[in-house]
Amino acid sequence: MFSSVAHLARANPFNAPHLQLVHDGLAGPRSSPAGPPGAPRRQQYSCDYGSGRFFILCGLGGIISCGTTHTALVPLDLVKCRMQVDPQKYKGIFNGFSVTLKEDGVRGLAKGWAPTFIGYSMQGLCKFGFYEVFKVLYSNMLGEENAYLWRTSLYLAASASAEFFADIALAPMEAAKVRIQTQPGYANTLRDAAPKMYKEEGLKAFYKGVAPLWMRQIPYTMMKFACFERTVEALYKFVVPKPRSECSKPEQLVVTFVAGYIAGVFCAIVSHPADSVVSVLNKEKGSSASQVLQRLGFKGVWKGLFARIIMIGTLTALQWFIYDSVKVYFRLPRPPPPEMPESLKKKLGLTQ
Repeated sequence: MFSSVAHLARANPFNAPHLQLVHDGLAGPRSSPAGPPGAPRRQQYSCDYGSGRFFILCGLGGIISCGTTHTALVPLDLVKCRMQVDPQKYKGIFNGFSVTLKEDGVRGLAKGWAPTFIGYSMQGLCKFGFYEVFKVLYSNMLGEENAYLWRTSLYLAASASAEFFADIALAPMEAAKVRIQTQPGYANTLRDAAPKMYKEEGLKAFYKGVAPLWMRQIPYTMMKFACFERTVEALYKFVVPKPRSECSKPEQLVVTFVAGYIAGVFCAIVSHPADSVVSVLNKEKGSSASQVLQRLGFKGVWKGLFARIIMIGTLTALQWFIYDSVKVYFRLPRPPPPEMPESLKKKLGLTQ
């Protein structure tokens, strides 16, 4: 599979032109650092864009970025979930922390860390790894000019496809996490929760929330990737005073963080209603997503939004920052924002 995708990637319009690659040090692992005296030294990259190694390391970056960030924010996620399933008791984010600390102590804020780490690591592997794969596949299906003109739609399609598989990987651990966090006395660890869930409801207990997860995560991920990609493009075009190729890697990572936070705010708003349904559904037995949605009503599905904006904004920014840092660490190709193909410029009369 990787060999066929790598072949497509060589002609991928989202890969930078050769001269730009050389300027940015993206010409591949065989780039020679030698050159005329005083010439800029070319950087060597560990693999070619679109190669099997490239996709595998992107998946590893997804594991690191998603697994660590979601686990770090477990206390905030726990309070947010409890606000959604019991708004009478947990009346706000600060009240939620206060009640949780009073009842469970500081240790109680870490409930659900194990399924969170495992589940979101697997989700990150599929989300970021498959996004890069689908981005290459879909852009080559469209062709160079259409891929540029319809790049937002391409980002949306590639991210939605990746998240479909990512949620199947996430669903079992998400179900266990919500049970641990929102049902006092049910279980304190994944070791206790998983066998108990299987004994009570079989495999259905782990996957009954996959459809609401798709409802929550697919719009979230579509916004996360499309908004991020276009925000990065806009920042380099209108805000950053110099081209990306002239920015240092720390400067590029700052742009990544800012674009990630902006994308995260929109992600939180788009996905919050479905997130409320998932939290309640995994707590209750025998309820369907439509029944939970009807019972919560319009006002109920927006409970905990402020906490989620803080959590998801920070989370998304950190994820993109870590993911891009992993690419820098492993010396992966990081093409600049897409530019209009020369053939399209000629058609539009923008060049002589």
